[in-house]
Amino acid sequence: MKRKVTLAIALLGLSAVPAVSMAQWSANVGWVSDYVYRGYYQEDSSASAGIDYENDSGFYIGTWGADVGDGMETDVYFGYGGGSGDFGWSIGYTGYLYTDDFDDTYTEVNLGFSYGIFALDFASGEWDGFGAPEDYTFTSITLSPASGPYFTFGSFGKDFDGDYFELGYGLDVNGVDLSIALIQSDELPVTSDGGEWQLVLGLSKSIDIGGSD
Repeated sequence: MKRKVTLAIALLGLSAVPAVSMAQWSANVGWVSDYVYRGYYQEDSSASAGIDYENDSGFYIGTWGADVGDGMETDVYFGYGGGSGDFGWSIGYTGYLYTDDFDDTYTEVNLGFSYGIFALDFASGEWDGFGAPEDYTFTSITLSPASGPYFTFGSFGKDFDGDYFELGYGLDVNGVDLSIALIQSDELPVTSDGGEWQLVLGLSKSIDIGGSD
């Protein structure tokens, strides 16, 4: 990757997809004032869209794309998830692909565990590195009620490094998800006051587009 510019944008909560009671297709569209993923700044004012499939066994598969300024990002992912009561788990694979040499390909295995409002996510992956591959891990802990405020701390390991903190708030307004987040990271552009903070505004909409019992 361009180490000071980007990693990738992924679907929020990708590694914690739960089992569902029927096979279901859904689509999503969104926009953020600034792309920041795992503490890495990517692009300002960017739109995205995706499509997902889940079935009653807990299997999921999907794709998601975003404008990253100097090209497009396309994510592909699949996996399996389940749970009982307040406990949930998932295992999956994610590939991050780019056009116009914005960045090189990432592939990773994702593991997710959740209990109530707590979630632990772990990824182990490889960046193609334009001919010089590097391995990385990423671990995050999130505290997130069903609605309202949330907090995330994430950290890289192996060939990558860096930590980030995110404090945000989300709400549903007539079926549209609105969010605001304050992110601190060494990899963000330095703001006018000399800090390493980014305020991100976002909106998204998910739509069920078909399913079967």
